[in-house]
Amino acid sequence: MQLFWQELLVQIQQQSLAEVVAVLLAIAYVLLAAKQNIWCWPCALISTAIYTWLFWEVSLPFNSLLNIYYLLMAIYGWMKWNQSGDSSLLPIISKNATFHAISIVLLFFTGILLSQIVALSWQGLYLYLDALVTVFSVFATVLVAHKVLENWIYWMFINTFTAYLCFAHGLMLTGILYVAYVGFAFYGYFSWRKDLNFHSSTL
Repeated sequence: MQLFWQELLVQIQQQSLAEVVAVLLAIAYVLLAAKQNIWCWPCALISTAIYTWLFWEVSLPFNSLLNIYYLLMAIYGWMKWNQSGDSSLLPIISKNATFHAISIVLLFFTGILLSQIVALSWQGLYLYLDALVTVFSVFATVLVAHKVLENWIYWMFINTFTAYLCFAHGLMLTGILYVAYVGFAFYGYFSWRKDLNFHSSTL
C-alpha cells in the first residue's frame, strides 16, 4: 500500500497539463449532467478530445476509439437536450429489467468478440476489460443522451473498471478521477430519480 501511495505521488507530480485539463473538464461534465445542465456537453467535447490522444499513448486502443465516439455523442447530446430549448424539459425515463438484462448480455458478448478480433493484431494485457468497458460506455452514453435513469447504474460499474485500467497504465490522476466518478454516479442516480418521482407524482 505504501508503494502505491509513493507511486501515486510521483505520477501526480508528473502529470501533463493536458491530463489536468481533461480531468477538470470531465468532472465538470458529470456534475453538470447530474444537474441536467446542457453545458455538460461542451465540457465532454474538449475533455474527450484530450483523452483520445492520452489513451492512444498508453496502448488502450478501445478507450481511445471510445473517446472519439464521445466526441460525436457530445454533439448529439447537445442537440438532443437542446431540442426543447431547455434541457430540463426533456423528461427522465426508466427502462424495465428485461430491457437491461437483454442489453447486458448482448453488450458482454460484443465486448468479448471485439477483444478477440483486435487481439489478432494488437498486443495488450487488458484487451478484454478494455473492450467491455468500451461497449458498455457506448451504450450508457446513449442512455444519458436520452435521459434514461439507469445510465448512472451502468456508470457505477464502468467507472470502477476504468479506474483500474488507468492505475494499471500509470494514469494516476485519471484513475482518481474515475474513482470519484463512482461517487458522482450515485449522486446523479439519486438526483435523476428524485426528479423522475416528482414528475410522476404530478401527472
